[in-house]
Amino acid sequence: MTGNIIFIGFMGAGKTSVGRAVSRRFHMDFLDTDEYIEEKAGMSVSEIFRTAGEDGFRRMETEALQALEKEAENCVISAGGGLPLREENRELLKKLGTVIYLKVSPETVKERLKGDTTRPLLAGPDPEKKIRELLEYREPLYEQAAHYIVDVNGRAPEAIGEEAAQKAGIGI
Repeated sequence: MTGNIIFIGFMGAGKTSVGRAVSRRFHMDFLDTDEYIEEKAGMSVSEIFRTAGEDGFRRMETEALQALEKEAENCVISAGGGLPLREENRELLKKLGTVIYLKVSPETVKERLKGDTTRPLLAGPDPEKKIRELLEYREPLYEQAAHYIVDVNGRAPEAIGEEAAQKAGIGI
């Protein structure tokens, strides 16, 4: 292992909040895969989706993981919610470091993202149904990609981060 801890999970699970809390607490660099891809591509994720399509973006995620495997050391990494969907990415994640799946309930997602207009998923007529469907599909894939699972429901990012760091053997 490279001393990296990677947070995966559904949108609203707290990957970025928990990741930043762990990064501060243990004096580690923080990296968000979507921001990394945006920087490399010179455009936003939504622009990449518009110009290269979802398949193009998913290829960029794989390329980012391949590069990070060589570059990242002692980092906290927040992975995009869809990144673990590809089998190749799930394998790359495990090579990159200790993968923690932040498990979140549909109710918590709905509550945390209420009023968030930046998520296309929530723009539909029944966002809660869409959240449930996507979670049902993605959950087994998140579990396959993870070394450990941490429940986030009703918990503060710092408490989640402490449990995740303990499981990953960071700060011990």
